[in-house]
Amino acid sequence: MEQDPNSPTPDSTPANTEPSSPTEISKNARSMALLSHLLGVLTSVLVPLIIWILKKEEDPYIEDQSKEALNFQITVIIAYFAVGIISVITFGIGAFLLPLVMIGNLAFGIIAAMKSNEGIAYRYPLSIRIIK
Repeated sequence: MEQDPNSPTPDSTPANTEPSSPTEISKNARSMALLSHLLGVLTSVLVPLIIWILKKEEDPYIEDQSKEALNFQITVIIAYFAVGIISVITFGIGAFLLPLVMIGNLAFGIIAAMKSNEGIAYRYPLSIRIIK
């Protein structure tokens, strides 16, 4: 009796299941990444820098996400300076850009915090990656 080539053998796994990941991201690493992104919105570069310096040797996920949050906060600082220069040049008219930078910082920070808490390595779309 011939066996159907499309039917699974007893020792094979079905084609639609994925093997479990050999390295799961720990709850602690996800929490530290979440804090790095979320507190970065409130403290600018301070908390992401501290987390990156203290925890970069502990877990590669914490290192990656705190570095990403740090780079984004540096980008936000550059954007604030740019808005300041534009405002001076345009005699204050360019100040309308300030709320846009603030809302973008808040929105992207919350999205990054939620994704990193799920274990997804988040990349900010408008970030200058100064720290590699």
